[in-house]
Amino acid sequence: MSWQEAWHEVFDFQDYGALLGLVRNSLIAGAVLGLVGGLAGTFVVMRDLAFAVHGISELSFAGAAAALLAGASVAGGSVAGALAAAGLIGVLGAKARGRGSVIGVLMPFGLGLGVLFLSLYQGRSANKFGLLTGQIVAIDTPGLTWLLATSAVVLACLAVMWRPLAFASLDPDSAAARGVPVRALSPAFMLVLGLAVAVSVQVVGALLVLALICTPAAAAVRVTASPAAAAVLSAGLATVSAVGGILLSIGSSLPISPYVTTVSFLLYGACRAVGEVRARWGRQGRTAPPDARSGTVPA
Repeated sequence: MSWQEAWHEVFDFQDYGALLGLVRNSLIAGAVLGLVGGLAGTFVVMRDLAFAVHGISELSFAGAAAALLAGASVAGGSVAGALAAAGLIGVLGAKARGRGSVIGVLMPFGLGLGVLFLSLYQGRSANKFGLLTGQIVAIDTPGLTWLLATSAVVLACLAVMWRPLAFASLDPDSAAARGVPVRALSPAFMLVLGLAVAVSVQVVGALLVLALICTPAAAAVRVTASPAAAAVLSAGLATVSAVGGILLSIGSSLPISPYVTTVSFLLYGACRAVGEVRARWGRQGRTAPPDARSGTVPA
């Protein structure tokens, strides 16, 4: 295959205007999931739960594969698997040290179950592949309705627990001393995270969900130390990643996930570069003599 053929395979903008009208549902879903993933991802980074996101996505994949095999709702199976994983991690892995081992046990179990169910499934191979790499370009109106409803539940839960969860994430000891229910917030957030992961799997698939939930938040905290500003920036970056990935993938025969993950990674690289420059300027300002910092010239 020549470079020209490979380029047209990855980026094909012929009849782009006509194709754009066919993905209206996908663009709406991408924008909503960018908001959900970006806001939830802020707490994922603050609480060091990136590994948990991957563990939840594996059981979400297993639940979706089981539903596909049984002829049931794939979205419902994805949510059931994600909530089961989130509940187990929240209960069995309450402490950070125990959480890693619980996730390490659940991940291969969920992935093994998912592979088993897909191996038994005799339907279209595209349905199998979509569970791993995402299929949002093909989302229909009922699927969009379900996605919007689930996303609304996640956003409502985050709005209710935002302040105490932020306090408990930044300083759990002080939060507990002030009467914040730190022990109850952890499993509650894990269940909310499970829902966020389940709906995000519909965009980039089970294997690459970190690109929509973790990468934008990790990029945001490289630029700002303010939790509120980081949440807003994370949501914006996740939305750009999801919608931008959809817009780039229109007309291509490739899955949407490489586009979403590439945009997300490039944004992370840009934010990391900005953060490095700002940190360097800050170090130079602290090490400069007082006269240099004040801009005065000694007599």
